[in-house]
Amino acid sequence: MIQKICVAGAGTMGSGIALAAAQNNFNTVLFDTNEKGIETAKKSILKNLDFLLSKEKISAEQKVEIFNNIFFTTDINECVGDLIIEAIIEDLQIKETLYKTLASINSPKTILASNTSSLSITAIQKNILHPERICGMHFFNPAHIMKLVEVVAGKSTSQEIMQIVYKVCVALKKQPVICKDAPGFIVNRVARHFYLEAMNLAYEKKINFEDIDILMENAGFKMGPFKLMDLIGMDINLAVSQSVYKAFNNHARFKPSPMQEQKVAAGNLGKKTGRGFYDYNKNTGQ
Repeated sequence: MIQKICVAGAGTMGSGIALAAAQNNFNTVLFDTNEKGIETAKKSILKNLDFLLSKEKISAEQKVEIFNNIFFTTDINECVGDLIIEAIIEDLQIKETLYKTLASINSPKTILASNTSSLSITAIQKNILHPERICGMHFFNPAHIMKLVEVVAGKSTSQEIMQIVYKVCVALKKQPVICKDAPGFIVNRVARHFYLEAMNLAYEKKINFEDIDILMENAGFKMGPFKLMDLIGMDINLAVSQSVYKAFNNHARFKPSPMQEQKVAAGNLGKKTGRGFYDYNKNTGQ
């Protein structure tokens, strides 16, 4: 039975996942090596709780209770639980190093899940003890609100682990979807062209990106591709594009756009930096 959930990585996704766990009465640990990252996560979680309070979704007492459900730490030795969800940088080698440490300080029965949006779960499992307990739990931003979670089985993942993680997602009030390990899983494989074709239109045909967003939103999409990329973060979006492109042997239809590369090189990553395709400091287009 899963009672304690640890989240490794206190960025936007990690803090959102931790909030979702705490909201649903799990004993929650949020770990990051960076003290500044932990402090930023605390502020972000409190801001989200204040918003829920203002909308009368929670009471003042519940706000305090939920926040107190989360133990914040920079000590990896305190990242011990029944389920650990990794939400760090999309770098296989860095993830592998983290997993080896987590495996060494946790029980062999501890489930190790990755929030990776595109890296192979099978590759992550490869050099880790008890690979059968490693799977993917791909949340979507903002993690405490978005319902979908892709539950991904790597080559070695046991069916028992998949069933347990599925039930945890339900307990988190999420909609889990089981999928096998494949480039981009389901959502990011399908969504690549939502982003890439939109950027191709803007880059090659000189169509205003704001007009593309307006058209897509009026066609029924909740958010246009450029607004969505700004919300996700251009660094993350580019990393996923590069990963899927590589996984499909550099097939032209998955080739990252120069627009993505230019934004990342300039440090214009979207909402989190104040500027992406849109300028959030001035609330106007670029």
